[in-house]
Amino acid sequence: MIEIGQLPHARAAQAFIDYLKGLDIECVPVVTEHGVSLVVNDEAKAEQARYEFEQFKQNPYQKKYLEASWDNGSTQTKLDYGSSSLGLIQQFITGAGPLTLVTFFVCVAVFAAMNLGFSNQVFSQLSFFGAIPNSDFSQIWRIFTPSLMHFSAMHLLFNLLWWWYLGGKIETKLGTRPLIILLLVAGSLPSLVQYMMTGPNFGGLSGVVYAVVGYTWIMGQRAPESGIGIPNSYMTFMLIWLVLGFTDLLGMPIANGAHIGGLLVGLAQGAFDSKRKSSY
Repeated sequence: MIEIGQLPHARAAQAFIDYLKGLDIECVPVVTEHGVSLVVNDEAKAEQARYEFEQFKQNPYQKKYLEASWDNGSTQTKLDYGSSSLGLIQQFITGAGPLTLVTFFVCVAVFAAMNLGFSNQVFSQLSFFGAIPNSDFSQIWRIFTPSLMHFSAMHLLFNLLWWWYLGGKIETKLGTRPLIILLLVAGSLPSLVQYMMTGPNFGGLSGVVYAVVGYTWIMGQRAPESGIGIPNSYMTFMLIWLVLGFTDLLGMPIANGAHIGGLLVGLAQGAFDSKRKSSY
């Protein structure tokens, strides 16, 4: 038995196993604490299986893999996910990189502190320049830290779901470098745009979320071999949400400047990275 690789999700593993079945390669899944190991029984076919595995990792959403599940999959196939709670935790951790997870939990911790009696203290330390007396540009962290503050549970949940899903996809596929650039640039420059539009009283990771949306979308369009991308319908939804932010229909204050600024940052970085990737 030869292990040809690991995948973080059982569903992805089963899709690949079904594809190999169509190539007459028997592959079995072995659930581990880090994901699902893929094991081939026939040593003579291991090299071909490894090659196909690398191709699958580059773009697991290709039509041929989806079709393989229909053609070769079995309704009787079951993977042992362990306990459901452990499976969810495992998917949460393996679906994101360290930067994605640290940022996620920092935002949760800041929100918790603001709702446990430390709202004034947190706001005084993290708010943008001018939001409190004696805050000036020597306190350089204030250009970024408003991104870590959220003023409602719905606001926090919306942003963190997108951040984990897309930020995690970027970090696990392309590494931490592009994501940390998006986080720092889209967490800072759009704050200046928002300040000029509404003043210093704002917060939230929305600018960064729009940056990772724009980045993931354009990379999927221009460099699909990167293995990341989102359907056009997702991008359309986010654009509609952006437009609705300029109306009163949502019934809540929206950081429209941060949204627009973040989207432009993500599109610009995605255009640059996709061009560089295609030149290799």
